[in-house]
Amino acid sequence: MEETLISDYKAFLAAGKTERECCEQIVALAEQHGYKDIASQQSLKAGDKVYVTKFGKAVALFRIGTDGIESGMNILGAHIDSPRLDVKQNPLYEKENVVYLNTHYYGGIKKYQWLTMPLSIHGVVCKKDGSTVKVSVGEQPGDPVFCISDILPHLAQKQMKESAADFIPGENLDLILGSGIPAPKNGGDKEEKDKAKKAVLALLKESYGIEEADFASAELEVVPAGAPRDLGFDRSLVLAYGQDDRACAYTSFRALLDAAPAARTACCLCVDKEEIGSVGATGMASHFFENAVAEVVARLGDYSELAVRRCMNNSTMLSSDVNAAFDPMNGDLYDHDNASFLGAGIVFNKYTGSRGKYSASDASPEFIARLRAVLDAAGVKYQMAELGKVDQGGGGTIAYLAAKYGMYVIDAGVSVLSMHAPWEITAKEDLWQAYVAYKAFLSLAKN
Repeated sequence: MEETLISDYKAFLAAGKTERECCEQIVALAEQHGYKDIASQQSLKAGDKVYVTKFGKAVALFRIGTDGIESGMNILGAHIDSPRLDVKQNPLYEKENVVYLNTHYYGGIKKYQWLTMPLSIHGVVCKKDGSTVKVSVGEQPGDPVFCISDILPHLAQKQMKESAADFIPGENLDLILGSGIPAPKNGGDKEEKDKAKKAVLALLKESYGIEEADFASAELEVVPAGAPRDLGFDRSLVLAYGQDDRACAYTSFRALLDAAPAARTACCLCVDKEEIGSVGATGMASHFFENAVAEVVARLGDYSELAVRRCMNNSTMLSSDVNAAFDPMNGDLYDHDNASFLGAGIVFNKYTGSRGKYSASDASPEFIARLRAVLDAAGVKYQMAELGKVDQGGGGTIAYLAAKYGMYVIDAGVSVLSMHAPWEITAKEDLWQAYVAYKAFLSLAKN
């Protein structure tokens, strides 16, 4: 295992708490490796390396091969969004001298996990004058952090009787931003309305030039504060926020940068919004990827819609997404013989979905056989698994959205323990094996 890759991965996670920050890092590293914005290129040829972005939150990178583009590409597709709390458009309010920031949770979370822990705020505020203010507060040693309060156990009798899904209403996931001093109860001067809120707004104005009205055109995300850490005395694990699915996004991206040139065009796709259904202009359900491929085909000459369709249809893809690692403390939720285990290598899921394979993409056995041959030849450690027991539930990925083009696709990624928690756990060995597997896949010959 190459420790440098793990160190670089942790640095990527530390600097990439949002999809915007991840996209920015990917583009910067790609440019260092010779990738160019496709908008700057009038034509393309074998060996050229280009990228396409959308709204700074999705990116597709292409390394042009010697095979004709209509014969398809080898694609590594991951997502770079993660569960979090999003700040509402009219978020700032004061209640009994405590200043709060109103949020709306994003993706599948256990709400109670986000209470009483240090949180940071990342994102952008876009102002009417056309300027954009980048915000990142809570990560540096001298920064303040933020927190969502909880009820003390002495008064929590009613709360403790409610279900875990209900005892923390979504509307209560509001951050404490500051506080004021209440007016004396025995009289005195009348207390100024929203004095503490005005003080917070003054600090925002001084530090960022932000007015309260600017929240209307802001995209601010609340995430756990702090950098990734080695976990365990043996340092075999990584504890970090956002490893679903940045564990696979980073190893896929690095594999593309490091892999030897091959005959087929190689692509790494990092999209947004997977955690809420791959919707919007930056999600896999949009036309972003198809449009990016069309731009590549056009610059290679002889553009036609048929050429784009043939390229997509003849491509192969690893949907680089994580799988649930077997949890020994809750082993009854898993089919032990079809579970994935920390440290056992990259995980392949023939199908995802839930219960009766609902919303699943079911991979072709012919494609799996070809992958096995390539991975075995490269000495890759891999495992075949499902998410959990059939009736326990399930999950989805972007695989089914790629499969609609007719391409071969299978889910392939890293096992994660405590998936969707503020802090998730992966094994360093699995990260390395995913990287090696992705590199091997990019050498796959055309069908």
